[in-house]
Amino acid sequence: MIIHEVENYAAWKQIFDDASGIRKAAGEISYQIFNYYDEPNKIVHLSIWDDKQNAEQFFNSPQLVKIRADAGVKSPEFIYLDLLEAGVL
Repeated sequence: MIIHEVENYAAWKQIFDDASGIRKAAGEISYQIFNYYDEPNKIVHLSIWDDKQNAEQFFNSPQLVKIRADAGVKSPEFIYLDLLEAGVL
């Protein structure tokens, strides 16, 4: 899970979408994007990866550091989680 503020959601989303190929090649399987209810530029990116090490390597890569800067990302917080349970009610 990544939590960060962006300067402009629409501009960030375009760059995010453009990077879908490199995200997939790095091991991202799926994603969901949320924003804070009262803060439309505060984003929560929840994604599933094939391997934690692949995710860490990708998020720390010089290529992604540049992409984040170009996308106007401010101070990303990376939280690595293990899924314990999921359900639908």
